[in-house]
Amino acid sequence: MTITQDVVTIPRKQPEGGKVNLIGLTRDGMRDALAAAGTPDKQLKMRVNQIWQWLYHWGVRDFDRMTNLAKDYRALLADKFEIALPEIVSKQVSADGTRKYLVRIAGGHEVETVYIPEEDRGTLCISSQVGCTLTCSFCHTGTQKLVRNLTAGEIVGQIMLARDDLDEWPRPGVGTGEDGPRLLSNIVLMGMGEPLYNFENVRDAMKIAMDGEGIALSRRRITLSTSGVVPEIARTAEEIGCLLAVSFHATTDEVRDRLVPINKRWNIETLLTALREYPRLSNSERITFEYVMLKGVNDSDADARRLVKLIAGIPAKINLIPFNEWPGAPYERSDWERIEKFADIIYKAGYASPIRTPRGEDIMAACGQLKSATERARKSRREIEADAGL
Repeated sequence: MTITQDVVTIPRKQPEGGKVNLIGLTRDGMRDALAAAGTPDKQLKMRVNQIWQWLYHWGVRDFDRMTNLAKDYRALLADKFEIALPEIVSKQVSADGTRKYLVRIAGGHEVETVYIPEEDRGTLCISSQVGCTLTCSFCHTGTQKLVRNLTAGEIVGQIMLARDDLDEWPRPGVGTGEDGPRLLSNIVLMGMGEPLYNFENVRDAMKIAMDGEGIALSRRRITLSTSGVVPEIARTAEEIGCLLAVSFHATTDEVRDRLVPINKRWNIETLLTALREYPRLSNSERITFEYVMLKGVNDSDADARRLVKLIAGIPAKINLIPFNEWPGAPYERSDWERIEKFADIIYKAGYASPIRTPRGEDIMAACGQLKSATERARKSRREIEADAGL
């Protein structure tokens, strides 16, 4: 079963006579585009490999710099194609080193992308939609109306822009990783939007990111976060195979209906049934359950014990997320002592229960805080509380 929404995705091809953007094309898509532009059949495989490496290994944006292609062929490419990325409108840097990029895409819309540096990794949190349709009541992004899906090029383009800013494209003669640990080593699809409501574009972008002759990130370095679009979970295992995180946040349908309204369509039991199959289908080690800690809402000892019972038999870890407050938020962060007690119950039951350290709060870049500048359509506290059923 494929889930569809009444959401527009800007088509890749420009108006009649325009150029086709190579960024975001899969290998098969690039092959078809090059063939349509007049590349001889016998050369197609070689040309795709050459252009692919220039774009995604070296980060080259100018056909004239693709020096292993003949000049007349470079001229043909420049006439028929473009290499276009989203535009970084602004960059904010937190006191803890977190970078938040405001990124403008086609149509003048903007999304946010966040880079989080840590000692052993650098994680890029990318967006898959402009706004979000899910209206999770604790999430700032959810107060922004859904505008449209991002294209595969706009999704993978966020990775490329971050690598530009980090100056991480390899230098000629130096292979990826030979200069030490990657600054951008991990991707999480935890930015704006529900990735599984934009499945095809997310899949194609992640296949580009995982391709060994380009950006070359392992599937185990990519985590897709979903609120629980059940029919697409098995498809994610089969067609992407990355790690999976689930925005869980509650242990009863009554509470989860309020926090994560998609639960009214696919309840906890239905979701967990799908999740039990995921590690087997994707050869994934374990599923991450994301659980935001909301004072007096979902943070009791009874909630912790129910959570342990619910996930029994699923290879899992539970990421406890202190609520990141935002202007007009209808909830408060659980007290630290309460969070630690919750974590201890889960840990003693045999599950890893790390408490996520809030990052980038001073620039509104923390989990659940993303909301682009041009799409803000502010809501009053009263409107937000009404949406949350408070």
